[in-house]
Amino acid sequence: MKKIKSNILLIIIITLLGVSCQKLDLNPLSEGSTENWYRNEQEIELAINSLYSPTFWFVEGSRLYNTDRFSDDWAQRAYVYDYIAGTITSDWADSKSTWINTYKGIARANSVLNSLDRAKGTVAAATLNRFKAEACFFRASYYSYLIFLYGDVPYLTGNLTIDEAFNTGRTDKNEILKHIYADYDTAALYLPEGEVDGVQRVTKGAAYAFKARTAIWMLDYATAKTAAKQCIDLGDYSLDGDYGKLFLASTNSSPEFIFVIPRSQAINGETMSAGSFLPRLAGGTATAQPSWELLLSYTCTDGLPVDKSPLYDPSNPFKNRDPRLAATMVVPGTAFLGHIYDPGAEKVLDLSSNKKVKNTDSQFGSEYAAFDGLMLKKGVDESWADDKKADPNIIIMRYADVLLMYAEAKMELGELDNSLYDAINLVRARAYGVNSTNTDNYPAVSETNQAKLRTIIRNERHVEFAWENRRWFDLIRWKIAEQALTRPICALPAKKGLADNIASGDYFFPKDTKPVIDENGLVDLTPIINTGKIRVIVPRSFNIRQYLWPIPTDEIKINDNLKQNPGY
Repeated sequence: MKKIKSNILLIIIITLLGVSCQKLDLNPLSEGSTENWYRNEQEIELAINSLYSPTFWFVEGSRLYNTDRFSDDWAQRAYVYDYIAGTITSDWADSKSTWINTYKGIARANSVLNSLDRAKGTVAAATLNRFKAEACFFRASYYSYLIFLYGDVPYLTGNLTIDEAFNTGRTDKNEILKHIYADYDTAALYLPEGEVDGVQRVTKGAAYAFKARTAIWMLDYATAKTAAKQCIDLGDYSLDGDYGKLFLASTNSSPEFIFVIPRSQAINGETMSAGSFLPRLAGGTATAQPSWELLLSYTCTDGLPVDKSPLYDPSNPFKNRDPRLAATMVVPGTAFLGHIYDPGAEKVLDLSSNKKVKNTDSQFGSEYAAFDGLMLKKGVDESWADDKKADPNIIIMRYADVLLMYAEAKMELGELDNSLYDAINLVRARAYGVNSTNTDNYPAVSETNQAKLRTIIRNERHVEFAWENRRWFDLIRWKIAEQALTRPICALPAKKGLADNIASGDYFFPKDTKPVIDENGLVDLTPIINTGKIRVIVPRSFNIRQYLWPIPTDEIKINDNLKQNPGY
């Protein structure tokens, strides 16, 4: 018999195979198991609660800014992750861990769904329906990740024998998509609109929102439009007035949150290492920063991109820009975590002593300062600097995403009506702190050319969801990763070159130069590179096979019916 090397099949067998356990009568009567569990409300709820674990939302919950590391929003000195280097293989750790943990979540959801009948007569029918709806929501969400990442995958809903487990092949993703939609429909039918007994759980709105997200991932714009509109029409959500506050660990509730998984250092010890994102003067390493491509993606206050707006100033690229830029990156010359942040100064003010100190956040003070001169602000809390630990909530769905999904779906369907413009302008107006009807005080969107509107909507998503694990998904589904992720990462010159640029007026960027921004909103730094006044640090080398992740090698070895994705 083949040797079992796959964690996921062990999970499937142990979790779903109740037959052998029943025959051998190995269930300890004093402990919970799939055989003696799910018989009352408390037991079922405990099982459902486990599905909220970040472990099962591995793509977004495994580390801070997980998929942003694979996007054009990320710069990390001279290092590129293997995904951006184009070197991932079927032994890639991210693929293996995601496969294992996602199928583990599916197995648990299936276990709940296949066991609810045991509690009939003991648990109220309405409560059982809610439990069913929650389990369906999670199963659908987990499968939506799998078909997006891997394409066709094994579709499992019930009990399997060992032989069946070893002979289960890949199901067409379009067939799985039908089941995902059905699960979300079941969830929407029975889930409540708000809290249950004061506890925040998945809701009807979440079912609609995630159905829209899955549909738009699969380029099914008609379904995405309908589901997003159903979420909007509930009237349960609204945009938060304070964009920057949304991402702080201290923000536990917001009218914009649709589905959030909390982390808490105090309650469950869940923290992430934060030192890489902090300035060196605050005790961090300034290892990872927002990229220049992201910096240059924000439009100017006239609504035009930097390569077309007369308001753009290469010497002060933060001036006259969309306010979300200053909420996402630290503006040079402003206070941040105890010091004035300025990558172009030899000394900066220490706010606690009111004295100038050596600036290790500049190439003048440290060769390991942020290479591109940028520093993350979005979501960074003062508490991060205390112990270099962070416990921000994992915001997986917020209302702005629903609005922009609706706008995108309408645009792709050619339905350029007022509801589309209302949706995108609500998001943009919030960034400027004004009501969307106050069009004199923000650059409202009114473009009627579909192709140009596509550019606007794609860029709006880019800047609205920067460093929120959204950009990578968009690059993949729009099939533009082969452009975005094959351009080099650039940076400020080292010490002498930086001094020369400042003296000649070529700082922050070389004067009289602008990038080129294409129809997808992608930033081409070639004109700036050609001045010779910046550093080209490291290339990106995306491989087109990576539009799909590889099936882990261990899974292929033990199952002849599980075929690998092309190119691996």
